[in-house]
Amino acid sequence: MSTKTLNVVIGPTAIGKTAFSIELAKKLNTEIVSADSRQFYKEMSIGTAVPSNQELKEVKHHFIHHKSIHDNYNVGQFEKEGIEKITSLFKTNDQLILTGGSGLYIDAICKGLNFFPDISSSTRTKLREDYDRHGIKWLKEQVKKMDPVYYQQVDKENAQRLLRCLEVCVQTNQTYSSFKSPETKKRDFNIKYFVLTMDRERLYQRINKRVDMMMENGLLDEVKSLNEFRNLNALQTVGYKEIFDFIDQNHTLERAVELIKQNSRRYAKRQLTWLKKYPASPIEA
Repeated sequence: MSTKTLNVVIGPTAIGKTAFSIELAKKLNTEIVSADSRQFYKEMSIGTAVPSNQELKEVKHHFIHHKSIHDNYNVGQFEKEGIEKITSLFKTNDQLILTGGSGLYIDAICKGLNFFPDISSSTRTKLREDYDRHGIKWLKEQVKKMDPVYYQQVDKENAQRLLRCLEVCVQTNQTYSSFKSPETKKRDFNIKYFVLTMDRERLYQRINKRVDMMMENGLLDEVKSLNEFRNLNALQTVGYKEIFDFIDQNHTLERAVELIKQNSRRYAKRQLTWLKKYPASPIEA
């Protein structure tokens, strides 16, 4: 039986995963592997709530700002690189910490991914152009038509996952869900889950406060600096899309901030549903 344990700290956005993980890492004298897909990109800091410089100094973190928004990076690559890093770190550590709010990326490390076919650049480019032209309503309709099973499961506001499904359907003429297997890969380490929880009203208040702090810390300027790259996958996310709409004069800045709060609360609600499947007693944050 393995003597190595991966301690997985999960919870909805703004609940305090970073602070909890750092304290646990200090207690275990170990390092942290991030599975927060929004924090991979070095051009995005404020809107993704990347740990502060002081927090990064307190405990060694991996997979924070290690990619550019211009890199074509996906969960399959993360699984490969993440397992390689964890295997390497276990050579000198008996305990490690994995944390993040991106369920797909957590599951990639803990359970493994299914096999999916390669997608041609022409298919990917055409679907991206169609999405840019017709918007997310069109994207939802296409996924619902081509893979109704996956449509019932997917986060319907996550354009990147909807596009991924559509790519596979178009490329193979098969459903995306047909490539998914319920089998879990066997990992060479133990997994222990820490699920952070909080009263929903209090959590929503924390989310609203954090968005206000992001704006005070310069989120508007950060998004403006990325405006010319807005069509990249990495920027199809809460906190950026709403301000891009403000830049386009689709609504006021005040409305954009309210939409960031609203969409962040909705994201947290979906995360809370996802967290119910993990075998751990909730920890009050």
